[in-house]
Amino acid sequence: MSFVTLLVVGTYLVAASLAGGGGGAVALAKGAVPAAYQGIVQKWGNLCDAINPALLAAQLYQESGWNPQARSQAQAQGIAQFIPGTWATHGVDGDGDGDRDVWDPRDAIPSAASYDCELAQYVKDVPGNPTENMLAAYNAGAYRVIQAGGVPRIRETQNYVRIITTLEKSFAAPVGAVAPSRQAAGAIYYAQEKLGTPYLWGGNGTADQDGRFDCSGLTKAAYESVGIELPRVANDQWNAGPHPKRDELLPGDLVFFANDLTDPRTIHHVGIYVGGGYMINAPYTGAVIRFDRIDSPDYIGATRVTAAGAAAV
Repeated sequence: MSFVTLLVVGTYLVAASLAGGGGGAVALAKGAVPAAYQGIVQKWGNLCDAINPALLAAQLYQESGWNPQARSQAQAQGIAQFIPGTWATHGVDGDGDGDRDVWDPRDAIPSAASYDCELAQYVKDVPGNPTENMLAAYNAGAYRVIQAGGVPRIRETQNYVRIITTLEKSFAAPVGAVAPSRQAAGAIYYAQEKLGTPYLWGGNGTADQDGRFDCSGLTKAAYESVGIELPRVANDQWNAGPHPKRDELLPGDLVFFANDLTDPRTIHHVGIYVGGGYMINAPYTGAVIRFDRIDSPDYIGATRVTAAGAAAV
């Protein structure tokens, strides 16, 4: 029996409360947030009904990629990217140590949650989706949202809202198994056709590379063959959809391996799950694209690729 025929069709649930954005019942997916920030995000993501931990995590990821030293050309600072004037007014002492430090995630993450909740109150009477209006206010200011009667027609702001509300699903723990994609079978078929191809570091499968791939080059090309554009790097592909548990894996899921199982930023390898505990992957220099078992000490988790999730990252 072909591995492609293992693709299961059924009825599944994804964290139901995500549809409306806020909601304190949402838990973070295991490994979705770096361990140093997991507890802070889980706690402060429940500060008010307008937010949830997964939404806050997606927002922080979009703002800084979890970099507490991030700076922007607009002078935004820290993991939550506060500009100095906004920080002076809305920064909070999240860890209770007597100061408010924009560079300290223990202050900046609580401040982002607090500011989200304040903004939600400012724009609560604005027509449209309350979560989208709140996020737009974080990006463009509450006055612009009120003036526009919803998310303003500013490309940067509209993209900001779209990306965060999509990424939210990749940070939330599923309440049941996550729905499979029909496109997964096509991605597996593509990868099967490449079995035996020699590995090439940085390989994208182009003619000048003799059709060779590295691990994330193979997964990117496989999903590109069914119309889904993944990021090039493995740890960016991690956020291209929700994260099924090990016993919920279906063929087509991307499976990831990391140096630090508490930090997805340390992901060093990715393959395409085909069922039965096996993946197709491009392992390393000197090897060929092949089937390998996924159960190893550095297995960090999986992602069920969605078109929206891939577009968001």
